[in-house]
Amino acid sequence: MRIEKRLSKTFKQFTESGKAGGIVLIVCTLISLALANSALGEGYLGFWHTIVGGLSIEHWVNDALMAIFFLLIGLELERELYNGELSDLRNAMLPILAAAGGIAVPALIHFMMNGGTATQAGLGIPMATDIAFALGVLALLGSRIPASLKIFLTALAVMDDLGAIIVIAVFYTAELSFLYLMAALGVFAALMLMNRVLRVMALLPYLVGGALMWFLMLKSGVHATIAGVLLAFTIPYSAVEDDAESASHRLEEALHKPVAFLILPVFALANTGILIGTGWAQELLSANSLGILLGLVVGKPVGIFLFSYAGVLLGICRLPLDLAWRHILGAGLLGGIGFTMSIFITNLAYTGQLEVINASKMAILLASLVAGIIGFTWLKLFGAPLASDPDPDTMDFDDTPLRGPGRVR
Repeated sequence: MRIEKRLSKTFKQFTESGKAGGIVLIVCTLISLALANSALGEGYLGFWHTIVGGLSIEHWVNDALMAIFFLLIGLELERELYNGELSDLRNAMLPILAAAGGIAVPALIHFMMNGGTATQAGLGIPMATDIAFALGVLALLGSRIPASLKIFLTALAVMDDLGAIIVIAVFYTAELSFLYLMAALGVFAALMLMNRVLRVMALLPYLVGGALMWFLMLKSGVHATIAGVLLAFTIPYSAVEDDAESASHRLEEALHKPVAFLILPVFALANTGILIGTGWAQELLSANSLGILLGLVVGKPVGIFLFSYAGVLLGICRLPLDLAWRHILGAGLLGGIGFTMSIFITNLAYTGQLEVINASKMAILLASLVAGIIGFTWLKLFGAPLASDPDPDTMDFDDTPLRGPGRVR
């Protein structure tokens, strides 16, 4: 009898909001592109550079609002570590290895084409997967794909984004202020003390401390959004799945819709106002743009598939019973939807280089569109759940019996 993975209420809400949120993101991107290239373009782009409280509106969006997005990512990662696919090391190794491949191969492709040039810093751009869009595509497919594939892609995307967060913290840090960084880490330690020792369950003290940590991180030179991830791991979490009394659970529930329908759409409006000049198509043939395009469309599925297959072949991990290799390939194709995180890293990699930023964003949008269409088509045609359980000790690319590494029972 096939193992059916039970999807939690929170996970279902996450995927459902991803479907609608993805549509809103697409609409906002189209609006932003249209406005930027219309008669209103100068005023529209100028609006995002208006200074408010010492920072531009675009800066507030990318550093403050996106910290809330990263907080949600951190909460999702925490839940996966406690109750999800990452809670058991044996199960976790498959999405961990897949994420590693999805990070390494695209970065290698970009580096091979741009190493030693002025655009070398963009190697982090094709590393990340946009969770909202990727899960949105899976939501469109509904029951035509296995439940385990949604869980696998969620765990993969979360680990993928964690890798991107580490890259941001390590490689895209400007001038580092050691004093402010130590102060930010001191606040983090104090919040951990409140949780682990003092057992403070109220949410408000953590949010206040998180705001202070964000300010100190901003001043430190490390990108301020990292504070969102750190804050997530200080908030009390109940090991009981969907525990309504858990501060972490309540905050995650409260953030889903604001992130999907406010924060990410505003981010899209602020960051996809791309001026499309007469030479935009030719710019896609530059080493940087090709590195992004090939990294996302080719590097992602190749890296995710090969690392997953190697892990199973070496006995490090196993496939869930209701997944075949065609499902893993489909997940890899959807992994090429970079969008939010790729655009975010572009802004960090090429600060002040408007032409390179615009060209990179065009490559990201095109690559994400291509990856989404190919991934959706592949899974619609070949992503149906297995008709019957395979022998746990057999597997092959076309599901024909082959003695070798087995699947999880």
